[in-house]
Amino acid sequence: MPTSRFRATEPGEPVSRSGDDPTPKVTSLLPAPGGTRFVVLTFPPDSAMADPAFDPVAFDREQRADSPGIADLMEPDGMHTTPTVDYCIVLQGEIVLELDDGRCTQLSAGDLVIQNGTRHGWRNRSAQPVTMAFVLVGVESDG
Repeated sequence: MPTSRFRATEPGEPVSRSGDDPTPKVTSLLPAPGGTRFVVLTFPPDSAMADPAFDPVAFDREQRADSPGIADLMEPDGMHTTPTVDYCIVLQGEIVLELDDGRCTQLSAGDLVIQNGTRHGWRNRSAQPVTMAFVLVGVESDG
């Protein structure tokens, strides 16, 4: 199950010089247009979900708690589309980015991907966890 840590800003929020973190008030990892999210995720190997001990109901519950907003957009196969521009950086490990047309691209530490509301899924086909950083910028959806 992916684990995450994140920080957020909301549209029109003034910059706080007091050091206050607005993140505790955030109820969704999906930013509204003009809002941002900085998320660090660790993806376990896909094989963890094939383990007989894997509990899909508990996984869904955990995802909804850890990734509110985004978890609601997840399709059963992990594909999803968000109304965001995403800057994605692989920090550690290797992962496969699958796009809507079925094309798969292998990425490794240091690789950067920019997505513009693209339907996609992340596949960790390796035996090791993968850590990635994402900056999500909320945008107006055109459809």
